[in-house]
Amino acid sequence: MDPVQNPFAPGAGSRPPALTGRDEIINSARVALKRVAAGRHAKSMLLLGLRGVGKTVLLVRIGEIAEEEGFLSVLIEAPEERRLAGLVVPKLRSILYKLSAVEKARTLANRGLAALRNFASAFKVSYAEFEVGVEPHPGLAASGDLETDLTDLFLAVAEAAKAAGRPVAILIDEVQYLEVEDLSALIVALHRIGQRNLPLILFGAGLPQLAAVSGEAKSYAERLFEFPEVGPLDDIAASKAIEDPVEEMGVEIEPDALELIVRKTEKYPYFLQEWGARTWNAADDSPISARDVEKASDAAIGALDASFFRVRFDRLTPREQEYLRAMAALGPGPHRSGDIATELGIAVTTAGPLRTGLIRKGMIWSPAHGDTAFTVPLFDQYMLRAMPDWESPAST
Repeated sequence: MDPVQNPFAPGAGSRPPALTGRDEIINSARVALKRVAAGRHAKSMLLLGLRGVGKTVLLVRIGEIAEEEGFLSVLIEAPEERRLAGLVVPKLRSILYKLSAVEKARTLANRGLAALRNFASAFKVSYAEFEVGVEPHPGLAASGDLETDLTDLFLAVAEAAKAAGRPVAILIDEVQYLEVEDLSALIVALHRIGQRNLPLILFGAGLPQLAAVSGEAKSYAERLFEFPEVGPLDDIAASKAIEDPVEEMGVEIEPDALELIVRKTEKYPYFLQEWGARTWNAADDSPISARDVEKASDAAIGALDASFFRVRFDRLTPREQEYLRAMAALGPGPHRSGDIATELGIAVTTAGPLRTGLIRKGMIWSPAHGDTAFTVPLFDQYMLRAMPDWESPAST
């Protein structure tokens, strides 16, 4: 069929044509935003899930809802080895400039800009020059202690937002890459915002270990956030993710074909988009058949291997690759850390630093003490394809 009319969108963070199975999370976020806008307390939210489940798509959708509800919102991606201070300065600067345009909030917004200037200077963050009209404010967000200064900065932003009648939503993707010190400071700042009942809320997204990490950073984090889990879709939502876009284009899909796509993708949203796109292109006409799905599967797997999987594989050292290949030899997982070390033919203490590095890179996580699992769905199958000749030292 015509590839130009292909309705599917297999891209990083690309919104699927049918955002199915996420109504509960979206509705919870909408309620939280409405409560904050009405001057009521609401918990911030951290979306937890593996790669490919659509966390970024949800975060973007929540940002759209925030804008619809009259919020000023900013989206921040937290890449590896970047500090929070450098990430928030340009985003909060844009919010404060918008707030300074509101007459009744101008004084507080300018105070916020002064705090931001101090904060940037204290943490050596490069930024464009602030406008000349901003008066210095000695001591505000200038101590050099991140918890203290980030709290001062967030409070200054939230107070200006309250005066302007424009609540603020901060959205942070890949939160698990934040340094523990940065995450701790963020939690402290949000705690103070909540205590003062000011109109600022955070929505974040990260890998499943984020709940435990945030609890370790500050023990009260579990009372500060909601932690909705974003997993694979259920059967109905997965089917609708394929069926609805196809039918909207006036095309039919046979039940066997739909069932086959759902099974091959294990109902993960990103994979559904990839299989949907490749199946559409493989089909000659309507209705789409199971044979079309089978024809498309090699192309779908090849596309995932060349991009979704490969980009993560290439970031690994040879020893890290071997660690994941040993995991894959044991099956999908989770696996005991000792079993992986045995498969590698090394001591658990020797495997420990490899495991820690892979957790830091977001490739694996620990669903329970001593257990290790992939953060990327179907990555075990990819590792078997990527390193087909690897042999376990334990078997030689």
